[in-house]
Amino acid sequence: MRTPRRRLIAGLFLAPVLTGCFASGADGSPSSGSSGSEEGARLRVALAFGPTEHYTPYGQDAFIMSRLGVSEGLIKLDANGTAIPALAESWSSDKDGRSWVFTLRDARFQDGTAVTATAVASALTHAAEAEPPPAALSGVKLTAQALDEDRVWVGTSTADPVLPLRLSNPSLAIFSPKAYEKNGTVNPVGTATGPFEITKITGDTEAALNRFDGYWDGRAQAPGIDVRFIADGTARANALRTGQVDIAQAIPVSQIASLDEDTVHETDTARDTSLYLNTRSGPFTDPGLRAAAREAIGNSVIAKQVYEGYAQPAKGLFGPALPWAAGKRVAPTGRAKATAPGGKSITIATYSTRPELPEVAQVLQQDLQKAGFEVKLVVRGDSQVESDMLAGKYDAAVTSRNMMLDTGDPVSVLASDFTCHGTYSLSRLCDKNVDRLVAAAQTESDAAKRQDAAMKAEAAILGTDAVIPLVHVKAVQGIGKSVEGALFSWDERQYVGTGTRR
Repeated sequence: MRTPRRRLIAGLFLAPVLTGCFASGADGSPSSGSSGSEEGARLRVALAFGPTEHYTPYGQDAFIMSRLGVSEGLIKLDANGTAIPALAESWSSDKDGRSWVFTLRDARFQDGTAVTATAVASALTHAAEAEPPPAALSGVKLTAQALDEDRVWVGTSTADPVLPLRLSNPSLAIFSPKAYEKNGTVNPVGTATGPFEITKITGDTEAALNRFDGYWDGRAQAPGIDVRFIADGTARANALRTGQVDIAQAIPVSQIASLDEDTVHETDTARDTSLYLNTRSGPFTDPGLRAAAREAIGNSVIAKQVYEGYAQPAKGLFGPALPWAAGKRVAPTGRAKATAPGGKSITIATYSTRPELPEVAQVLQQDLQKAGFEVKLVVRGDSQVESDMLAGKYDAAVTSRNMMLDTGDPVSVLASDFTCHGTYSLSRLCDKNVDRLVAAAQTESDAAKRQDAAMKAEAAILGTDAVIPLVHVKAVQGIGKSVEGALFSWDERQYVGTGTRR
């Protein structure tokens, strides 16, 4: 490991402490395609979700690169959801939370160039100007500029007390100037800063990564990673069971019994499976019908029968991976009285990439039909369901969402998912009281007060019945017995690090 230019400056971590249960770990270095008998063999990883946007860092593909140790940002999150150093070794803000200064550590890009304040400011500017903007910047106007070689100034148009948490999002990873092309695309091949660099991409089916020798936080023990994108959960489980892969993401609960119990690892996450109701068009514009749908659904049955115990009946939007939530939860108020469905016809959409979701939808179909609805199910690709629901094409959708994935901040996800101008509002909710409570929560800089305000807003959202939380989901990953140091976290952002090897 190289000696850093400067020592870590303590006491400047001003971001709120939003607790979870993050299994943090280091990430590593070199570049060799050998199997490496002395250092361990190349890791073989099967991921459930392949690239859909040519590895652009501004969408969901950013999480592929984060999980594989390719890219990183200025900040990462620890086991409690607290912002801790990554490429930035320290930071501070002014009193109003609109102006921040980040001091960089000594690090290099995978193309050999230095991580400078100018390069970082340029990377953040490209992200801020991207169309559409990354989810982490929803509602935030961000600007950045270099103060000197090692310090970056970042400003926001309004106070943003959780900016460091926001900058932990993989969509705000830092790439070298070489990555940013004139047509607006970002080429991540050999231009990131993580312990592994992409060396080969085979469409949306495979990728090869080699260790990056210049990684600032030490040398990775695995010489590289061979990645396969396998959408079918049974095929992923089979690949693990037959020794074709070492790590398999998202093992379906139906396949767990077929695996050696020593290879099955479960982790509490901030992920929920929920039923989102279209509040702006169709039958569920009627609050009484939304209430009837909620009363008809038995989420304990879904937890036991569909998830076979690898989920808990939902008590709200924020589950057991966030220990603070249970003690701060506020009972929903203002719920409408249920009205008889009277044979109203509704269409529920979901996707099969997470194989439990169609089963959940079938259970919901039965529950809602018993209550008096006529129910049609549609199963499509996840991106299709989300885009169509955002456009109001379905009456309801069963989706799986990690509520802390975008920013690690509960208030930010409420703003994006449930306010009038939210950018990911599957329920298309526009409620003045919800907007008022979310806006009030956004001004809180104290962690505990921000959590309290988030739970008041949650209660108001649940009171509208725009979303019906069904279960809090455990992540079930397959890890070969020969693998050491795999990383699975509540925020699902990191799977391998410098200490991951076989």
